[in-house]
Amino acid sequence: MHEQIIEQRAAALAAIASAESLDELEQVRIRYTGKKGELTRLLRALGNVPPEHRPELGRLVNRARDEVEAALAGRREALKARALEQKLREETLDVTLPGWGPLPGRRHPLTLVLDEIQRIFTGLGFEVVEGPEIETDYYNFEALNIPKDHPARDMQDTFFITDDIVLRTQTSPVQIRVMQERRPPVRVIAPGKVFRVDADVTHSPMFHQVEGLYVDRGVTMGDLKGTLSTMARELFGKRPVRFRPSYFPFTEPSAEMDISCIICNGDGCRVCGYEGWLEILGAGMVHPQVLQNGGFDPEEVSGFAFGMGVERIAMLKYGIDDIRLFFDNDIRFLRQF
Repeated sequence: MHEQIIEQRAAALAAIASAESLDELEQVRIRYTGKKGELTRLLRALGNVPPEHRPELGRLVNRARDEVEAALAGRREALKARALEQKLREETLDVTLPGWGPLPGRRHPLTLVLDEIQRIFTGLGFEVVEGPEIETDYYNFEALNIPKDHPARDMQDTFFITDDIVLRTQTSPVQIRVMQERRPPVRVIAPGKVFRVDADVTHSPMFHQVEGLYVDRGVTMGDLKGTLSTMARELFGKRPVRFRPSYFPFTEPSAEMDISCIICNGDGCRVCGYEGWLEILGAGMVHPQVLQNGGFDPEEVSGFAFGMGVERIAMLKYGIDDIRLFFDNDIRFLRQF
């Protein structure tokens, strides 16, 4: 057994010295000092040795095991140092190379248009207000003169959370909330997200609207036309506008506002359906019932309201033909603004 200890010690030290990687070194450790390793087996075999030889052989095998473990630790540190040196050599960073400058951010085109709309109307004396995106059926429909059996509900495909809770289909509910909280004069715009079950190249299930409301004594259709004509001139430059009769449950009379086609300047093209005009918003005088629902006396005050889609304004202003581009987050698209 004495010779076996000496042989296994020499073999272990030789294997440690020749190990070229941490994985190889781990295999050497398992072979000689693991639970079933050679030196471990010799240590356990001392029980079969005559008692008078046991102390000497025990000291010898323990000394061999300690030497092997010390050699393992030393070789392990040497291999780690060599691996680190190789890694540093392969991953050398040339600090003399020019750096990469940070890429400047871009404001989203919808943000640009929305900020411009807010600038125009705050310059005309309007205040910016907000309201909840999750609305009650009352504020989203009934208070706006659209009772549960009204056919106008079919004009909007609504996301219903419950029978009485919806994702708002327009920012018009904000005008009711504002009228219930304030006294005339009321002059506000309400920008925000709205939701409808609709999705194609010109419609999105989530989009942005700006609702406007002006209520005071003696407000007329002429005030509405003057305000919106000023807005259109600021957004699109000097170009003809027109108002066409239309229908909305919450305004009477109602109208839609068109601008001369920005592509063909009114000559007629595919974009405007060869009519020379592009619709940009709906508007009208606030319906007397809506004024009453807001707590106002329609015999004493009158007002106008309007609503526009921010995406539609941006598409016309920048010549964009697919609404989905606004929400794709393609940096190539956003860099253009």
